[in-house]
Amino acid sequence: MSNPNDETPLMGSNGKRQYKPRLKTATTPEVDTLRRSQRRPITPAEADAATAAAFVDAVAATKAWAERKAREKAKGKAAAAAAEEEEEPSEPQPLPARMARLGPGQGLGCEAAVGSLTPSRSREYKLCSKHTEGKRPLYAIGFNFIDARYYDVFATVGGNRVTTYRGLPDGNLAVLQAYIDGDNAQSFYTLSWACDLDGTPLLVAAGSNAVIRVINCATEKLFKTFLGHGDSINEIRTQPLKPSLFISASKDESVRLWNVHTGICILIFAGGGGHRNEVLSVDFHPSDIYRIASCGMDNTVKIWSMKEFWPYVEKSFTWTDLPSKFPTKYVQFPLMTSVVHSNYVDCTRWLGDFILSKSVDNEIVLWEPKTKEQGAAEGSIDVLQKYPVPDCDIWFIKFSCDFHFNQLAIGNREGKIYVWEVQTSPPVLITRLSSPQCKMPIRQTAVSFDGSTILACGEDGSIYRWDEVEHQSVKN
Repeated sequence: MSNPNDETPLMGSNGKRQYKPRLKTATTPEVDTLRRSQRRPITPAEADAATAAAFVDAVAATKAWAERKAREKAKGKAAAAAAEEEEEPSEPQPLPARMARLGPGQGLGCEAAVGSLTPSRSREYKLCSKHTEGKRPLYAIGFNFIDARYYDVFATVGGNRVTTYRGLPDGNLAVLQAYIDGDNAQSFYTLSWACDLDGTPLLVAAGSNAVIRVINCATEKLFKTFLGHGDSINEIRTQPLKPSLFISASKDESVRLWNVHTGICILIFAGGGGHRNEVLSVDFHPSDIYRIASCGMDNTVKIWSMKEFWPYVEKSFTWTDLPSKFPTKYVQFPLMTSVVHSNYVDCTRWLGDFILSKSVDNEIVLWEPKTKEQGAAEGSIDVLQKYPVPDCDIWFIKFSCDFHFNQLAIGNREGKIYVWEVQTSPPVLITRLSSPQCKMPIRQTAVSFDGSTILACGEDGSIYRWDEVEHQSVKN
């Protein structure tokens, strides 16, 4: 991670993640992601045609207004009113299907719906357990949503250690296994669950030394080691439709697509239209297997497509030669680049075709990328909703959702957790979680399959578990 000269540490113990964000700039840089050959200026003939059409419309409107005024003057107001009643009303035009689903404040051109910080208390949670792994911060935590047999299993990473747990029915945690990396200087920042072609559960982890470790959770042994990135790796995400594929986001300004089965780096997303600073977060589209989103320290969110390169993805599953001999391809230009935030963007997740993203400005934003097919200008977006998160003004704090993206949990630098209903408009804050034992920054949360358990990890090297309280027993 970067250590800009204009930043000051929040705490002195670990300079890696404890820097306040740089000051916001007065202007937001415009990012052009098209090649010169793709840019087509408007021709003089097209410009003349557009001007002529606008002129005709204006003349027609002026003529209609003049005629109406003349009728009113000749016949009087009563006659004019009678004439208007005789005119057939025009048929109302139906809203497009996408717009018809949106509530007030969500439509194109409207203000974003902002959630209230008054909790609804529709679900209540109690702190069931705290487990301290050590003195080094824990940067990531995640449930296994890849295999239904292990939905109660989760993992954490911190320092040079990767640990898997099972959540017990009584609210406690059981340690299943731990992997200690041979590099004592390693600091793991991210993890993601995956599986081999035969369904074997795998855990992928990476961090400061740019090495990706794949652990076989069945044999409790190291399965593979992937090399390729030139600097630390900030996030790994698994393709939910093909869990043998995963992507990695790196400080080297690139995103890479890997095949966990063959050990091949298939694609590298970087180059002419790529990120211009650390890539902090990345995510696969939940249903469009070709599409990913990435974000980083250049303040942008980029949407990429690998449809053109999909034959290489398929080839990676049958490759029998050395992984280093695979014809890895560069994807240099994204589908679009959007500037949603004015500072580092450290977490992004797809919500259907919409995107949730977060910066250091105390809120999560839900927005819709608008494509050229919709007649939108390049890089334009429609901000739909905002989820406020007080005291969330330091970077590398990541949110998580349950399996169905019904609720979202995010921590802050004060050790508090905010739980939001994701798909209501305006957003509804379900509850705010806190504990006297937790006063340091929460780096990541994990929400269980049905949202009944919320986990959190952070700077103090501990895991906190909150379980839902039966609604009947909650006192008003």
